[in-house]
Amino acid sequence: MPRRKKKYMEDDEVIVLENVGKIYRENNSHALEDVSIRIKKGEFVFVVGESGSGKSTLTKLLLRELTPTQGNIYVLNYDLKKIPHRRIPKYRRNIGVVFQDFRLLKDRNVYENVAFAQRIIQVPGREIRRNVPRVLATVGLAGKYRVRPNNLSGGEQQRVAIARALVNKPAILLADEPTGNLDPKTSLEIMHLFEEINNAGTTVIMVTHDQTIVNAMCKRVITLNKGVVISDEENGVYIDED
Repeated sequence: MPRRKKKYMEDDEVIVLENVGKIYRENNSHALEDVSIRIKKGEFVFVVGESGSGKSTLTKLLLRELTPTQGNIYVLNYDLKKIPHRRIPKYRRNIGVVFQDFRLLKDRNVYENVAFAQRIIQVPGREIRRNVPRVLATVGLAGKYRVRPNNLSGGEQQRVAIARALVNKPAILLADEPTGNLDPKTSLEIMHLFEEINNAGTTVIMVTHDQTIVNAMCKRVITLNKGVVISDEENGVYIDED
C-alpha cells in the first residue's frame, strides 16, 4: 500500500507560517520574529511595511531562497524546512514571481521571454506555441509578441513579466513591488490586471509600499513593522509612516 503524503495544512489553505523567525547570523539582525500567517486559496493579500520591516525576507522564505531560524513554513503542502534541495525547482514551479524591475531578457522578443519560462521546465514546443499566445492575450499584449522589451513602455514590460509568471499556471502569484517603476495611471491598470488574475482563481500575494494602491483595492492587508506582524485585516488600509 503506497505511503500517504503527510498533510501540513487545511485543504483550503496555500500558505501557513507558524511562529516564524529569521535571524541573519552575520550581523545578528532579527528580520522576522514570531510571524504567524495563514492564507487561503484564491485570496488577494497585500504585505506592507516600511523599509526594513521584513517584507523582502518573507518573500525569500516563501521562494525557499532562505530557511527560517525558527518556526515552520508550509506552502501547497510542502514543508519548506524539510524539502530536499533537489525538489526546490519543482516546488518553485507552483509560484509565479513578478519583480519591480521586470527582469526581462533584452535580446529576446516578447514571445521568447514568455516561452523561456516554459522551456526551462521542458514543455513540448507544440504546447508552448499554444500557451504563449493565450497568456499574452490575457495580459493584453497579443499584438506585440515580436517586439523587444526596449521598445515597450514600462507598463507593457510589466505585462510581459506577468505573462511569464502566469504561463506555467502557478497556484500562487507573488509580486514584489510590481508598480514601483510605474506611473500612477499605469499602476492602476496593472493592479486591475492582477485583480482579474485573482478572480480567475490564482492566489495573489503582493509585497508593496504603495499606500495609494493598497487603499484603493480594499483587500486583505498584513502589516509588518521591524519583523513583527502588527496588523492583519480584511479590507485593510495602509498608513505609510516613512
